[in-house]
Amino acid sequence: MRRLLWIMALSAIAPLVLAANPTPKDEASATDAPGSAGSSARSAADSKDILPWKTLSQVEEVKVKDKLVPKFSAQITALDTKEVRLQGFMMPLEPGAKQKRFLLSANVPSCPFCMPGGPDSLIEVLCRKPIAFNMEPIVISGKLSVLKDDPTGLWYRVTDAVLVLDGKM
Repeated sequence: MRRLLWIMALSAIAPLVLAANPTPKDEASATDAPGSAGSSARSAADSKDILPWKTLSQVEEVKVKDKLVPKFSAQITALDTKEVRLQGFMMPLEPGAKQKRFLLSANVPSCPFCMPGGPDSLIEVLCRKPIAFNMEPIVISGKLSVLKDDPTGLWYRVTDAVLVLDGKM
């Protein structure tokens, strides 16, 4: 419960970032909505080199002593310390126009007080250099860590991440 409250509190920062730093929309991004046929981020999601969120959801929670811990499938365990590409939505953890550390969500964060999903649909991202925040889906590349007992309650972390494709393209 404490972990969930911590993550919910962090997600409440997103509106502050948006209010302080509105993302300018250019003509191309206004016509290419995330789900539209012309969306470059959507095209990237169809690419075979993007790790599907469905794969990351192959986790079972098991009780060990007095707490629940994730039990990952063999496919997920094999991805530990490997370079992966992921597509998702930025959830800033601190105010600012550029983010070096944020959560990547499988789902569109629609409410700052509601989690867009569980720990199988959130990934902590640590970037080499800051990425401009936007509300469109992005594609990142980095080294995936499968977290077996992280105190934050997260199951995945991507380090040394770089932006491959942002939703503004």
